[in-house]
Amino acid sequence: MSGNILLEHAQSSSTEFLIYTGNFCGYCTAATRLLDRKGLTYTEYNFDETPNLRQSIVEATGHRTVPVIFDIKGEQTVFIDGYVQLQPYLRQRS
Repeated sequence: MSGNILLEHAQSSSTEFLIYTGNFCGYCTAATRLLDRKGLTYTEYNFDETPNLRQSIVEATGHRTVPVIFDIKGEQTVFIDGYVQLQPYLRQRS
């Protein structure tokens, strides 16, 4: 069931990335700013605004901190991880 919410989010989004964030998260802000600077589109879901969502994403990924970032533009959804991993991921795909 946990992977279903992720699949639903990926399928219903017309953006390149999914990013799950939390309030007062510096890395979340840095990640969205980086995507903005690169001109990349994303759909953001905030765990603090949708409390039950966090557990589903943790079950699907094992990732307990925010942000949780996915590249959803291709055929296959790619779990990037967090902000620290986003930087080299974007360099690699340039």
